[in-house]
Amino acid sequence: MRASGQALLWIAVLLAGGCGRAPDAGAPARAPDPADPATADPAQPSVTVSGDERHAVFGVWAPPRVDVSEPGGRAAWRARADEALEAGHLYEDAEAAVPIYLALRDADPGDRAVQRGLQRALARVMAGARSALAARGVDDAAMQRAERLAAVARTLAPDDPQVQGLQREVEAARRLWSLNRAGEADLRAGRLGEQGNGALGYFRDALLLQPDDPRALQGRAAVESAAIGRAERAARAVDFASAEKWLGHAQAVREDEAGAVRDARERVDAARNARIVALRDAALRDLARGDGLRDARTRLADILQIAPPGDPVAAQLRQRIDLATHYGAFRPGQVFTDPLDDGSRGPQMVVVPHGAFRMGALDNEPGAADAEKPAHYVRFDRGFAMSLTEVTVAEFGRFVAQAGARPRATRRGNSIVYDERSGNFARRSGADWRSGYDGRPAAQGDPVLHVSVRDAEAYAAWLSAQTGRHYRLPSEAEFEYALRAGNAGRFPWGDDAIPPGRAGNFAGGNDVSPGGRTWNNAFVGFGDGYWGPAPTGRFEPNAWGLHDLAGNVSEWVADCWHASYRRAPADGAAWFNPGCRSRVVRGGVWSGSPAQTRSAWRSPMDSDMTSARIGFRLVRGI
Repeated sequence: MRASGQALLWIAVLLAGGCGRAPDAGAPARAPDPADPATADPAQPSVTVSGDERHAVFGVWAPPRVDVSEPGGRAAWRARADEALEAGHLYEDAEAAVPIYLALRDADPGDRAVQRGLQRALARVMAGARSALAARGVDDAAMQRAERLAAVARTLAPDDPQVQGLQREVEAARRLWSLNRAGEADLRAGRLGEQGNGALGYFRDALLLQPDDPRALQGRAAVESAAIGRAERAARAVDFASAEKWLGHAQAVREDEAGAVRDARERVDAARNARIVALRDAALRDLARGDGLRDARTRLADILQIAPPGDPVAAQLRQRIDLATHYGAFRPGQVFTDPLDDGSRGPQMVVVPHGAFRMGALDNEPGAADAEKPAHYVRFDRGFAMSLTEVTVAEFGRFVAQAGARPRATRRGNSIVYDERSGNFARRSGADWRSGYDGRPAAQGDPVLHVSVRDAEAYAAWLSAQTGRHYRLPSEAEFEYALRAGNAGRFPWGDDAIPPGRAGNFAGGNDVSPGGRTWNNAFVGFGDGYWGPAPTGRFEPNAWGLHDLAGNVSEWVADCWHASYRRAPADGAAWFNPGCRSRVVRGGVWSGSPAQTRSAWRSPMDSDMTSARIGFRLVRGI
C-alpha cells in the first residue's frame, strides 16, 4: 500500500463516527469510560466511530450535554443561545449556541424560535467552514477548524444537500491536506521520491485531486529545487555522474525540462567543462615534460569519466596523447631541421608515421631472391624522422671540414666510378666523396657518393654531437617501410611494370649517356633525363614526403647482411652483429635493372666499399 493510501486510512479511522445524543434525564449515571463515548465527559463534545460505513470518512460531532430544565426557563436559555450565536460562540462547549439550541429543540421540537436559531447557527457554521477551507493553505489549524465545523453542520442537517456538499469539499480538502503534509514530511527528511516514492509521489497525488493547489505546486517546486541543489553539490564535488542523475530527477518532477532545470544543467555543464579544460591544460603541461606521458594519460582517464560521449576536448587530448606516444613533440609528415653548434641547420627531416607493414618478397614475386624471404610483418610502435633526401655533398663536406675527417676513399686514394669509354664501373685514383659518379667533381646539391658505411656512421655521430639529438643510419626495416609508404606492391609505386613519370631516377630505355650509350636492361619506354645521379630532390616525393628512396642512388642501412629474414626482428630494429664485415644496401639506383628497383630488393656490400652507386641518408629518433 502506498504511503498516501495509509494516510487516508488513518484519516478515515480518526474522523469516522456516529452521532451521539444526551441520555434521558432519568437514566442511571455511569462512571466515565474513555473508550465509551456514552460515558464521556458530558460537558465536552466528542468524536465517535459509527457503524454507518457510508460515512466512515466523515467526522461526526457529538454535542455536549445541556440541561435546559435548570432555573431560568427555556426563554432564558434561548436568550443565552442567541447571545452566544451573535458572539460567534457556536459549538465549542455547553455554553455555545448550537448545543443550547439542540437541547431546547429536544425539549420542545415545535419551538419555532429555536428552529430559526438553529438555521441561523447552521448558516454561520457552514460559512465558517467554507471560510476555513478557503484560508487553510498551509495553516493546519484552519483545516482542523473546517473539519470540526463540517461535523457540526452534519449533526445539524445530515440530509441537507448543501451540508453534504460541504462534507465532500472537506473530505477532498482533508485528502489534499494529508498528501501535502506527508510530502512535506518526506521533503524535510530528504526523501525526494527518486526511488519512485517519497515527497514527489505525494505532491503528484495531491495535484491529481486539485491541479492548481498552491501548496502541492510549491511542494513539487521544492522537490525540483532540492534535486537541483543535490546536482550542483555533486558537480562541485566533481561527481558529475551523480549530478546528471539528480538533474534527471529534477527534470522528471515536471516531466519536461523546466527553466530552472535548464539553468541548473547549464551551470553543471559549465562546471564540468571547466573541470575538463583544467584537466586538459594540466595534461598538456605533462606532455611538455619528457616524462609526463603517464600523467597525461591519467588526466585523460579522469576526463573520460566525466565528459559526455564525443566530447571534442577529450578527443583532441586523446589525439595529442597518441601523437606524443608515437611522435613525441612532433606530428606525422612534419618537416624540421635541427640547429648545429655553428648556427647552421642540419639536413631536412620528415616524420614517418608509426604503423606496420609486410617486409620482404612473397614466394611468387617475379625476380625475388631467397635473401628477400620469408615475407614477415614488422611493426613500429613509434614514428621516426628520416632525411627528405640523401645526404648531399655540401652536408657531408661540412662534416669533413669541421670534424677534420678523412673518409675511406680519401685515405685509400681511389673509388669505383662509371667509365664512359668502356660503359663499365672501374676503380679510379683520386676519386672520393667530392667526386661525382664519373670521377669528375660533384655539385654541392648532388648526393654524396664514394663513402663507406663507416663514413656514413661517422657523419651520423658528428651530427648527433652537433645537435644533441640521436642520428643514425636507418634499419633495413625502416628503409623498406619508408620506401613502400603504405604500398604493398612489387615496386614502390605499385605493380605496374613501368614507373610513372617523375617517380624517380631509374635506368630507362630512353636514357642516353653523354657518349650515346643506352641501357641493355632497363624499364622499356621510360626516361627521366639523367644518365647518372640527379641532384637530390629533383623528383616527386612519395606518399610520406620522401625523395629518391626508390631510385637515384642505393643507400647504406645499419643492418649486417643475413642470407634470409628468418629470425629477423619484428620491431623494426637493425639486425646487427658486432664485427660483421658485410652490410646491406637498399633502394633502386640510376644504373640498376628493373629487378633491383623492387621494394624488397636488397644486396650485401663490404663495409669498406665506396662506389658511384651508393650514398646514404639518416634517421633520427623523436
